[in-house]
Amino acid sequence: MEAVEKKQAEKYYLTTAIAYTSGKPHIGNNYEIVLADCIARFKRKEGCDVFFQTGTDEHGQKIELKAQEAGVTPKEFVDRVADVIRGMCDMLNISYDKFIRTTDADHEAQVQKIFKRMYNQGDIYKGAYEGMYCTPCESFWTESQLVDGKCPDCGREVKPAREEAYFFRMSKYADRLIKHINEHPEFIQPVSRKNEMMNNFLLPGLQDLCVSRTSFKWGIPVDFDPGHVVYVWLDALSNYITGIGYDAEGNSSPQYRKLWPADLHLIGKDIIRFHTIYWPIFLMSLGEPLPKQIFGHPWLMMNGGKMSKSKGNVIYVDDLIDFFGVDAVRYYMVHEMPFENDGNATWELIAERTNSDLANTLGNLVNRTISMSNKYFDGVVSDKKAVLTERDKEVDEDLRLTAVGTLAKAADKMKELRVADALTEVFALFKRCNKYIDETEPWVLAKDPEKADRLSTVLYHLVESIVIGASLLEPFMPETAGKIAAQLNTSLREFGRLETFGLYPQGQKVTQKPEILFARLDMKEVEKKEAEILAGDAAGSDAAKEADQSAAGAVTDMEAKPEIAYDDFAKLQFQVGEIISCEAVPKSKKLLCSQVKIGSQVKQIVSGIKAHYTPEEMVGKKVMVLVNLKPAKLAGVVSEGMLLCAEDAEGKLALMTPEKEMPAGAEIC
Repeated sequence: MEAVEKKQAEKYYLTTAIAYTSGKPHIGNNYEIVLADCIARFKRKEGCDVFFQTGTDEHGQKIELKAQEAGVTPKEFVDRVADVIRGMCDMLNISYDKFIRTTDADHEAQVQKIFKRMYNQGDIYKGAYEGMYCTPCESFWTESQLVDGKCPDCGREVKPAREEAYFFRMSKYADRLIKHINEHPEFIQPVSRKNEMMNNFLLPGLQDLCVSRTSFKWGIPVDFDPGHVVYVWLDALSNYITGIGYDAEGNSSPQYRKLWPADLHLIGKDIIRFHTIYWPIFLMSLGEPLPKQIFGHPWLMMNGGKMSKSKGNVIYVDDLIDFFGVDAVRYYMVHEMPFENDGNATWELIAERTNSDLANTLGNLVNRTISMSNKYFDGVVSDKKAVLTERDKEVDEDLRLTAVGTLAKAADKMKELRVADALTEVFALFKRCNKYIDETEPWVLAKDPEKADRLSTVLYHLVESIVIGASLLEPFMPETAGKIAAQLNTSLREFGRLETFGLYPQGQKVTQKPEILFARLDMKEVEKKEAEILAGDAAGSDAAKEADQSAAGAVTDMEAKPEIAYDDFAKLQFQVGEIISCEAVPKSKKLLCSQVKIGSQVKQIVSGIKAHYTPEEMVGKKVMVLVNLKPAKLAGVVSEGMLLCAEDAEGKLALMTPEKEMPAGAEIC
């Protein structure tokens, strides 16, 4: 028998911009990584050999100053923030293959080699820089580039500065880059970003770029001139090749030779200049191919304005995930972002979309289908191919065509990086399923025993269509897709099997107890939770905390709250409670649910302390309880009180416990 040669999967190398480790990222920063994850997962299901890289940018003057303020070394500071950023990626279920840090030893060594090679071949020269300097952006500007006397990128104050520096000869490669952009219209997307770069920067002429600094020390040293450190962009941008094994001395790894050039650099529109001008020119200097495509996505705003910690209008994904669940947050972030224009995020909008699309369109569809299968056929799903009327034939055929045609529609949108539109196509299938229920009226068919085969056929069509839809949903909402498949007692399908209708096994039984995928949310509860988060008062919430806080000394100061009268304090009832059982709250990364004995009563209390205590550690503890707190729902679970904790400047929590043995129910006064 002749050996069959297996076709090698097409490689696909995808990167995000690496996150700057100056503090905890908000939802606007997290949008990019979720978008990239959807693309990576979709490509894998198409059969591509995907390598997905993300990471952290950890050098620069801003971080050096932040570390000084916190009383720690820059490395200690970035270690802590990098852990926060990576933790948020994991919380969002991001399927990255490599998480690179620019403090990684192999990256730093290669950046030094790259710098020296560029210097030796005359692309980098030594000079001095004098201009207006923006510390947050770490950028020099001429007076003519300022906008109203401020930084044109961030709008902050700039200060005059002069220092010795190395410069890169950008003009040497400018014409070659212009030619490449003109000959490769897909290189910069959307087209509006390409026009902006050409008209505002390349065509007017490029100035040489400062690539070293001497006014701070937290950076990669220029090994042949130790007073200098490599400036942020040459350091940070190089991660896309150093992370996969590039070597500036010609000994690049097999992985690098396989993966480069990158198929897609996914970045925010605010750093499009650095990626479409500086980075390609650096690669030309090194003699390496340019990435195939650079996509500058828009911003996720809050109430129409850019999120800013200084404005106090940020939303953090860990708070959202605790309340809405990870897939609801992923859905909103992807679905609500236009292709070119900025999107908008508020707690109210996320809740409305959860209720309309996730609870009604998707969750209700799955629940109804499984419930009817159990009610009418004891969960057994069989296609009897029963058609009673011409209309039956038409609606069946239309549903089948919609189901098997959704992959092509979604794939076409993904090719254009219109990820929100691709997700819309998937939900169009779920909406068609709901319409099919209205058209076929299974509850009416169930009243006539002679129409049992038709009813069985209808339910099979629904189950099969839902399996196809869930398989397409997996790149966007992986946990939800898996739950749907589990409830239908089947597996999610690869894309190659989604254009054939009827693969659900005959006689398969669905689960007897369907799980509610998304419960409808009470908008008053949403408003209440948002207010608690913004005020910094929610139990276990760290929405208002900065990841750069540090316990620099033996004491911790906090902002004083307004004084209260004794009568106000007397309204609060504190008692000793004994935790008799504890378990993690489903769909939450932070919450534990404890049963707390207080005198002869047992109260259920939900606390955001999962990062600090395991359920096993909680059981048996005597704790301080605020007993008369109005009950509230956290992640869908009722909480009837509050466990009191102490918190240090780093956000570490410790339960308040009595110094001496006290009975459960003892008054704390």
